[in-house]
Amino acid sequence: MNFGCPGARKLKQPEPQEIRCPFCGYELEIWTDEAMLKCPACKKEVVRKIAASCLDWCKYAKECVGHSVYEDYLRNKDYAQKEGAQGQDSADSKRVA
Repeated sequence: MNFGCPGARKLKQPEPQEIRCPFCGYELEIWTDEAMLKCPACKKEVVRKIAASCLDWCKYAKECVGHSVYEDYLRNKDYAQKEGAQGQDSADSKRVA
């Protein structure tokens, strides 16, 4: 069985992405495994929408990414849903080179 699925890559090997603060427009850097950060310009909490992931439906998800990464993903997704995620969807973010 191959547990190297491309859907889990950004969680197992997080990358920085650029998003704009929805409150002041300041350009922020957030990692693909993060749901929230505080904007240094306006000091408001920016909660990024978390796109659907294979971790939501795959029966091998926990084994594929590991228990810790899986639990962090679920916690971040739950937090983003509760807080009403004001930021950009992770699919709309730009990758930082």
